[in-house]
Parts: sequence; structure tokens; C-alpha cells
Amino acid sequence: MEGQLNDAVDSKPRVKATLHLGSETSSVCSNAGILSQQLVTMKDQSMAILKDYITKHNAPNDVPDEVIEGSSDESEEDVDNPPKKSKKQN
Repeated sequence: MEGQLNDAVDSKPRVKATLHLGSETSSVCSNAGILSQQLVTMKDQSMAILKDYITKHNAPNDVPDEVIEGSSDESEEDVDNPPKKSKKQN
């Protein structure tokens, strides 16, 4: 019980992390509350940094807003179902 009280009173940061993502470096430090609260805060901050990094570096720049006519989906159907030839009658 005494340990829990000391954790609540002593809220200096115990959780620190540095993320190296490519050439970017981000630091996460939490000093809010007890150790478990600091861990939760650090996780949330880390996930936000990762999300921003992935969004920034993986978003394609040349994505058309509309589907172009004659797209590859239609041509694939033509390959799968070639036109049937009619039988010649004599």
C-alpha cells in the first residue's frame, strides 16, 4: 500500500522513448500520474507518431479521383471470357 502512495505522490517521468523512423527522430516522455498512466500516455503518443509517419511516407501522390474508362478490370474480363464463334451452317 505504501508503494502505491509513493507512486501517486512521486510523479516524475519514469517512461521515456525515442523513435528512429528513417531519418526522423521523435522523443516521447510522459510525466502524468503513476507509472501505468505514464505507459498508457506513452503508447498513445507513440501510436500517433507512427500514424503520422506512415501517412506522410506511404501516401501515393498520383491517385486519380475517378476511375479511368477502359481500365484493366474490363480487359481482364475479356481475357477470361473470349467471344464465342458461331458455327457455320452449310
